[in-house]
Amino acid sequence: MTTDATQFWDEVHAARPATAPRPNARLVEIAADLTPGDALDLGCGNGGDARWLAERGWRVTATDISAVAVQRLAGPRITAVRHDLRVSFPAGEFDLVTAHYLQSPFELDRTGVLRTAAHALRPGGRLLIVDHGSSAPWSWNQDPDAHFPGPAEIAADLALDPSGWTVERADSPTRLATGPDGQTAEVVDHVLLIRRTA
Repeated sequence: MTTDATQFWDEVHAARPATAPRPNARLVEIAADLTPGDALDLGCGNGGDARWLAERGWRVTATDISAVAVQRLAGPRITAVRHDLRVSFPAGEFDLVTAHYLQSPFELDRTGVLRTAAHALRPGGRLLIVDHGSSAPWSWNQDPDAHFPGPAEIAADLALDPSGWTVERADSPTRLATGPDGQTAEVVDHVLLIRRTA
């Protein structure tokens, strides 16, 4: 495996077919009834979430470390920009920031990135964090001792002032996931939804 994060993720996305993937299940579940506004998709990958949001009237800023992923993602109501979140963060204020599976084999101050995302929300805006709560058979992380922080732990690490942000959801549901070769497995998602109140 390469030791360069950009090269690693470029290779991951180059190996995937350039097709329109489905949106993440938790995004559809949570955002389907939200009023469209400005959304930020952190780690947009193949762009399924950004496209789904744009089709529902959101103006989407989609960002990824991979130039391959960003170059593939174009369409009405979508602005795709490359950012290495270790060193830069998209400008703007948002009504929804999504971070689905923003986990990497490379060093990343994830808590700092997510705290920055919370501060990029407009009052009333929501930060949706969905993390792996278990390893699928096709995951790059097959460490049997891997720790998957739960939503309460993630919220505690963010240390957001409760006078300005409130946790609307923090749970760990299961779902049936499909891997890149069509195999299926039951996996756990850690779901954290935070709303900016002031």
